[in-house]
Amino acid sequence: MNFLLRRKPPNIFSKLIISTKISPKHVPTSPFTESFQNPQLPWIKTPQTTQISNPRPQNHTFSTQSSKFPEYEMPTVTWGVIQGRKEKLVSRVIICDYLKSLGIIPDELQHLELPSTIEVMKERVEFLQKLGLTIDDMNEYPLILGCSMRKNIIPVLGYLEKIGIQRSKLGEFVKNYPQVLHASVVVELVPVVRFLRGLDVEKQDIGYVLQKYPELLGFKLEGTMSTSVAYLVSIGVNPRDIGPMVTQYPYFLGMRVGTTIKPIVDYLVKLGLPKKVLARMFEKRAYVLGYDFEETIKPNVDTLISFGVQRDSIASVIAQYPQILGLPLKAKLSTQQYFFNLKLKIDPEGFARVIERMPQIVSLNQSVILKPVEFLRGRGISPDDVAKMVVKCPQLVALRVELMKNSFYFFKSEMKRPIQELMEFPEYFTYSLESRIKPRYQKLSSKGVPCSLAWFLNCSDQRFEERLQADLIEMESVGPSFLMGGKLELPGTEVVSEEEEDESEDEVLYRRTVSL
Repeated sequence: MNFLLRRKPPNIFSKLIISTKISPKHVPTSPFTESFQNPQLPWIKTPQTTQISNPRPQNHTFSTQSSKFPEYEMPTVTWGVIQGRKEKLVSRVIICDYLKSLGIIPDELQHLELPSTIEVMKERVEFLQKLGLTIDDMNEYPLILGCSMRKNIIPVLGYLEKIGIQRSKLGEFVKNYPQVLHASVVVELVPVVRFLRGLDVEKQDIGYVLQKYPELLGFKLEGTMSTSVAYLVSIGVNPRDIGPMVTQYPYFLGMRVGTTIKPIVDYLVKLGLPKKVLARMFEKRAYVLGYDFEETIKPNVDTLISFGVQRDSIASVIAQYPQILGLPLKAKLSTQQYFFNLKLKIDPEGFARVIERMPQIVSLNQSVILKPVEFLRGRGISPDDVAKMVVKCPQLVALRVELMKNSFYFFKSEMKRPIQELMEFPEYFTYSLESRIKPRYQKLSSKGVPCSLAWFLNCSDQRFEERLQADLIEMESVGPSFLMGGKLELPGTEVVSEEEEDESEDEVLYRRTVSL
């Protein structure tokens, strides 16, 4: 309107009569505008063309300052038709009535700017319904109705699909974390994805991680996520294993070090677990960090002690079977203790020794446990002796009966040894018949070296060869051994293949148990 500032002859002013209607092409446009269905701009006052005695305009008439016309400020996510205050109030009432007719309670929307027309709101509601959201979902988070289709919803969903979340699962993702529709793709979402890639999370796993823990998209990179990663690396977790840990259990990225992670670490170290062992445990079982310290971890440790597990053995039990910290342990131990006493004739003290040597027993199915026991009893071994064998080598109850039959047949038919030796060294059944028992027995037979089962089975191949070359038969060590940070080794067992050499001891035993 700067042309009104110049003083011109009347014949020129007569050509500058301002019409009371403004052409739609003069409506100010904005990339945030959703719809301009009404080209009228009622808040612009029309000057009278007959009063041009003083062509210098009054400031209060044609000022475009935002303080005079708040409707002309930077458009929000819900812009539609440019309206005055009265029109906005009318539109809000119409839109709220529409939402109420659908069953949506608009109370929380009173401080939120709504679309200028009911058509825009209908478009949003229908799109969200097609996405898979119900009216109940919208009532759970009504602020979702304040998201613009063009500025928020479409760009965000497009980016989520691009990083690996299937279109069919976008609705479920939005249900779980509707706040994502308020996020800026460039400012908030992209940096989080880059951060995850920087932790060595595989590109194809990004979508999977975010589906498990969508709240990651709302975290600040310099806050909790960076701190938790830095602390775990400081106690010995390999930085290259952070990515697999995130894929397995991304929730630890949202845990505060001081109130959640560090108390667990300090407590387990106090029980006797070195930080290096904890680091390896977290690398394989990151979900241990999710166990509640006060309500689960400490009570479970106290439960183990109350059932007779020696305090010095607690660290070994946890290292072998970290899941024991998160189980409903009191109920499981009570059930298994009663079962062992009733069916296996093992008293509570013997049951505690079983737990120390094979804590996975608390989760083993009772029908699985009975099969090896019944097999041994069927070979003429008394129930009391079978009980002693199980206490000495609890791994017996996790073995496949078919393998035990083959080993027992070889023991009786080829080795021709008395049953008493099996009772003294029940670990015999835990060794591979083809890869250890047969070849070593054949070498012994060719040399005519008399020895016990433990002497030629409970050692490495190199040690066995050294023993064959020696003139004297040394004292053999019997029974399974546990080294902190190492593997739980059944004496000479070959059940685990070379490909499984990197597996932790609880993985080997638990996998063997599950395979039954």
